Amino acid sequence: MVLPDDVRRYIAQGLACEHLQVTGDGQHFEALIVSEAFEGKSRVARHQVVYAALGDRMRQEIHALSMQTLTPAQWAAVGQDKA
Repeated sequence: MVLPDDVRRYIAQGLACEHLQVTGDGQHFEALIVSEAFEGKSRVARHQVVYAALGDRMRQEIHALSMQTLTPAQWAAVGQDKA
């Protein structure tokens, strides 16, 4: 079974993150990802960056991943404790 810490590690290995939080039940996960790599990208493009970091794991190990993808400026603007 894939754990939230596993998904967090997979994302962190392929994407430099300022903040990364993952919760889930072994198949369905939710992630809050803050990265400079998202700067200037649409929501779809940001998700594609995360999917690229996960590679084949998205098809093989992770059934569903809901993401909130923010730039560091967006993260600061929403208040880091409120996102």
